[in-house]
Amino acid sequence: MTRSLVKRDRPRVVLALAAVILTGCLGTTTDSTAPVDILSPGKWVSLAPMPTARQEVAVGELNGRVFVIGGFGAGSEAVPTVEVYDPATDRWETRAPLPAPTHHAAAAVVDGRLFLVGGYSGGRVSWTPLRTVYEYDEVRNSWSTRAPLRQARGGLAVATLGGRLHAVGGSGDSASAAHEVYEPTPDRWTDAPPMPTARDHLAAVAFQGKLWAIGGRTSFVGTQFTNVEIYDPAANAWSTGTPLPVGRGGLAAAVLGDRVYVFGGEAPLRIFSANEMYEVARNRWIGKDPMRTPRHGIGAAAVGNRIYVPGGGTQPGYAATSVNEAYVP
Repeated sequence: MTRSLVKRDRPRVVLALAAVILTGCLGTTTDSTAPVDILSPGKWVSLAPMPTARQEVAVGELNGRVFVIGGFGAGSEAVPTVEVYDPATDRWETRAPLPAPTHHAAAAVVDGRLFLVGGYSGGRVSWTPLRTVYEYDEVRNSWSTRAPLRQARGGLAVATLGGRLHAVGGSGDSASAAHEVYEPTPDRWTDAPPMPTARDHLAAVAFQGKLWAIGGRTSFVGTQFTNVEIYDPAANAWSTGTPLPVGRGGLAAAVLGDRVYVFGGEAPLRIFSANEMYEVARNRWIGKDPMRTPRHGIGAAAVGNRIYVPGGGTQPGYAATSVNEAYVP
């Protein structure tokens, strides 16, 4: 049986929304508390905006282009919209929509195949967690259905490791520690050791042959995690990494070269401009040039020497934007 997440968390959600309304829906913009890299902070560049303002989107890179998939659109309702940004031309194209409106899903590419995993249906009032998995065919410009997740959940994170998709966390009836692994051939999901910490609205990347699960939360007004937990497929086990300087959900992460970057995020009445990089040599997070437009409900994709962060929400809760910015280290 599917359930409304809003019903489950209604008392906390009502209190949080009331607080947002009382503050004029503005909240506070928060930067990173990490030590700042003054010598080489990098910079942000503004690019052609998305045709459609959206947040809680899935973002993936396929053949050098940035796909922005689904999310909340106008009226904070789920949309099936798929728009693709070409960094070479600074232009957007509209591609075939999803078979159904979906928000809070996750996207990743395996062997040149783009997959969209999980998410929620429904809009502002009631959300239903999904087991749905779609694959995009770029030649035919169409979506097809693949084997569903074993556990329905949205607000999850997905990363590609060793030719497989790893889907971690998210929420069904509550925050989940689920860890499922997808093999495109033979189109099958299997369970893997769960994360030590149950959470949703987290980020995940593959780095140095391991899966990193970063940040997240238990609910909109619940615990906001600094946790970084690392799965080693060789040992089939999790370990604890260096925590983020500040806990939050709705953040994005990407790997560029030998660096992990984490962007933005949200906590009750706060939205983050944070841009943090994991410094391997000193085993710490350091602050880089903050986001020009602080946002949550975002994804990130690395293409060439830039990381693209399109869309998202510019205030706590619902505040979709069409902003498209890239970070250049």
